[in-house]
Amino acid sequence: MGVLSSNTMLSFLIPTVVLLSLLCPASATNSAENTFVHCLVNHSEPSHPITEAIFTRNSPSFPSVLQAYIRNLRFNTSTTPKPFLIITAFQVSHVQAAVVCAQKHNFLMKIRSGGHDYEGVSYVAEVPFFILDMFNLRSIKVDMDTETAWVQAGATLGEVYYRIAEKSKTHGFPAGVCPTVGVGGHVSGAGYGNMMRKYGTSGDNVIDAQIVDAQGRLLDRKSMGEDLFWAITGGGGASFGVVISYKIKLVQVPETVTVFQVQRTLEQNATDIVYNWQHVAPTTSNDLFIRLILEVVNGTQSGTKTVRATFIALFLGDSKSLVSLLSESFPQLGLKQSDCIETSWLRSVLFWDNIDMAKPVEVLLERKPQSLRYLKRKSDYVKEPISKEGWEGIWKKMIELENGVMYFNPYGGRMDEISSTAIPLPHRAGNLWKIQYQTNWNQEGEEVIYHNIKVIRELYKYMTPFVSKNPRQAYLNYKDLDLGINHHGFSSYYEGSVYGVMYYKDNFNRLVQIKTKVDPDNFFRSEQSIPVLGHVEKVRKVIEKSLISVLLCVGANWIWKVSQSRVMRKKKIQ
Repeated sequence: MGVLSSNTMLSFLIPTVVLLSLLCPASATNSAENTFVHCLVNHSEPSHPITEAIFTRNSPSFPSVLQAYIRNLRFNTSTTPKPFLIITAFQVSHVQAAVVCAQKHNFLMKIRSGGHDYEGVSYVAEVPFFILDMFNLRSIKVDMDTETAWVQAGATLGEVYYRIAEKSKTHGFPAGVCPTVGVGGHVSGAGYGNMMRKYGTSGDNVIDAQIVDAQGRLLDRKSMGEDLFWAITGGGGASFGVVISYKIKLVQVPETVTVFQVQRTLEQNATDIVYNWQHVAPTTSNDLFIRLILEVVNGTQSGTKTVRATFIALFLGDSKSLVSLLSESFPQLGLKQSDCIETSWLRSVLFWDNIDMAKPVEVLLERKPQSLRYLKRKSDYVKEPISKEGWEGIWKKMIELENGVMYFNPYGGRMDEISSTAIPLPHRAGNLWKIQYQTNWNQEGEEVIYHNIKVIRELYKYMTPFVSKNPRQAYLNYKDLDLGINHHGFSSYYEGSVYGVMYYKDNFNRLVQIKTKVDPDNFFRSEQSIPVLGHVEKVRKVIEKSLISVLLCVGANWIWKVSQSRVMRKKKIQ
């Protein structure tokens, strides 16, 4: 028998020592977790060992790794349920091992890219779970010959914008205005930004993707098929697999764009300006996006409150053209040349995120937000203009509640032109603007949390007469567990349809069919994931189809008999 060299011994011992350090003290629960870790190690490629990507609760770095991508302080408390393990995948093989072993050992997997899920769904659960953290998978490969880029799910929007601008000053990508948002969740939920009216959503500009499916296979658009590709461009990727990367289509931007921010209070004629905004913003040039922010601020007199309207815009052109456009179509705003800032498209991202525009653009490579807060969000869609009387009532309610903020994002333009079934996002023509309800706070404590969530729910309730109905629509990337939670039991399909129809409208049932086909065991699941069709639902649908067939046959038979009787009567008359 040969003698092992010292290098060979080390290559064997080091992974073994690392593995032993990951394992927990023996107990029934820990035994299952230890077996899971063994499975991960056994399923990883020797050339890319997974041990360095595994963090158990025994790991000194576990708390910092967990908290690094928690963006809502509501889910960073001592009582927040914690994962038993975090996998910070460095390789696709690590993702595949996580999927295979989690199914084998029946563990719930949560997938986190940027951690901006408003309800913490990507990193919190009420049952034993682990996190597959994607932040190490963040390569960005820009190809200017084809005007495309392959972007991994763990990259942030700021990184994507920066890398595009490195190659071209006249290209960009239509996605969100928060640079620390992760690509995986954003794009798979059809994330939007201030070029939405010009180019549609991020999901509308995806041309290929890579995903690890429930069988642990790495698939691209061709091998996954058009149905699954369609589903992950707006239906939430985490319901169907682990999105590894997207191939995105770059869009044209001018070398010079214009931004502005104009604020008006009720005392400065905000009611009239907002009333006119709702007629202008969805119908103006596709090159112009004017967001409206409504919030309560201190009034001019001591002890009083008023509502302030903030108009923040991106125009894909120069300031002279913008001022000319708005002086004709929106004179109530009173935009002046001095209100405008001409800049590059990349630097406009700094403006929209309230970052000092004098800072180096490398600030977009920072992955941590400028500040963290406790927060709650909700969403709505508006289809009809609101009367001035309606606005007066809204001001009164906002001042009464104080803490509720509303962001209005105009539709129209390209969003009107794209079919409601092109991707799972159904909110297209017929929508004037989308509402994001916000409440933010910095204080700890259950009472403070209860109060702020109550405020936003009251404002949402008050807005009921002004928004979409049957169903009242909602936006997937503004995750809101108030709309319903799926417990993945006997009534999973019915629970899922409550929020599913609000997010996807008629596209929901197609998503369910795809989910049932590609993940029949419902491995990829969360509080608001797409459900699978259970046996009861399948039988019901078969019965419904059968009944329809029977009714059609009966109807056709009746029509035939009526026609025959008429023929016979005509013959008798003759």
